[in-house]
Amino acid sequence: VCVILHLHFNDFKTNLGQEGHEWPTVTCPFLVSQQTITPIDDTRHLLVSGYMDQRVKGLDVRIISIFNKNTTHPMHCLFCCAGSLSTSTPASILPHPEDFGFAYVTTDVMCHIPQDCNATHVTVLTEPFTQNPTKPSNHTWLPLRNRNKHLSDQEKLKFNFTVCISSLFGDYDNVLQFVQTLEMYRLLGVDRVVIYKTSCSRNFDRALQIYSQEGFLEVVPWPIDKYLNPSPGWLFSRSGGDVHYFGQMTTLNECIYRNMERSRYVLLNDMDEIIMPYQHNNLMSLMDALQTQHPETGVFLIENQIFSKTIFEPSRRFHLPQWEGVPGVNILEHIHKEKPNGKVSYLYKIIIQPRMVEQTSVHRVIKAFSSKVLVPLDVCGIIHVRDSFRGPDYKNFQMDKRLWDFQELLIPRVDEVLKKVGLLNETGRAEE
Repeated sequence: VCVILHLHFNDFKTNLGQEGHEWPTVTCPFLVSQQTITPIDDTRHLLVSGYMDQRVKGLDVRIISIFNKNTTHPMHCLFCCAGSLSTSTPASILPHPEDFGFAYVTTDVMCHIPQDCNATHVTVLTEPFTQNPTKPSNHTWLPLRNRNKHLSDQEKLKFNFTVCISSLFGDYDNVLQFVQTLEMYRLLGVDRVVIYKTSCSRNFDRALQIYSQEGFLEVVPWPIDKYLNPSPGWLFSRSGGDVHYFGQMTTLNECIYRNMERSRYVLLNDMDEIIMPYQHNNLMSLMDALQTQHPETGVFLIENQIFSKTIFEPSRRFHLPQWEGVPGVNILEHIHKEKPNGKVSYLYKIIIQPRMVEQTSVHRVIKAFSSKVLVPLDVCGIIHVRDSFRGPDYKNFQMDKRLWDFQELLIPRVDEVLKKVGLLNETGRAEE
């Protein structure tokens, strides 16, 4: 879907001096993309979103994209300058270094804005463009975001914490764990959650709608399956397909730039993970302490802790009858986490200051304008309820009841949301 604005010409102007006859100035011929994925004409490449980004010397704009690494040719950027077309400028194509063997890779298209151009929109071309009113452009344009350079940091930042969840696809139906996770993040001080949605179950979609209506959740449509054959796995040799894990690398990077001028911190993690402080009651207190200790740091690595979803807490005190018919995992019942054994190298998820990061991968930041620090597990860790790598033997696990510290506030909040979704009736029982 595109918004189509009319093409019109300014009055023909003639300069009688040394410049001689001039072409009329052409206003921007808008076909403005309303999609999160926009193909580049005559290529196998996809544009996602354009951002002002002047942190790299000599470049002004970064376009988050997905390029086919097997087809390369020069590219050019064309700008709409507050209503008038610019001439095109050469684009720098910067593929991200991690593609996991897939043909399509997250790519930054970097552009320089021509002098005296107050750029509002950008498009990418395979040929240089010279303004000519007899041959108007019909390319699809992206709006340029993060243009509020005149605002102070305090004026820009609406949120302290935003959580980015990179991919939602398939018939995903883990409603109970999702609601528990979002309510836990609310208790921990998160202001906004962003999810990139390809597809999910009907129950799950109702939960998304409830949180979206409340303003806590931003759902970004992600129709990657309309353009590519996305892989449900992370490695091409195992899963096949065109692009890693439904384009997860692209959405994580897009989410950083989407929130660069509105959130002090961005948390990059998955649907079934909670970044949990252990010595503080909320994330703001945690980050205040960490930033005091590491004032020049903008990247904080949080170690994963796997809680087995097949081992249940013996007393079953949180096996609540009202949740029995709700699809999904009850994280309060799973408090057995894998003991470190020195053989398994656990991966990290990340808390960042978005303006200090240029490119990220899933478990590490690729390019940053600051140092990074590994946060000790007794300060902060990830509660990740999933299938364990260890098997059912209790000696491989240790108990961690940190979630129970929040149960008095968490349970009634979860019940209230599940009622709104239609999975609990007014008596607090699960709907049949």
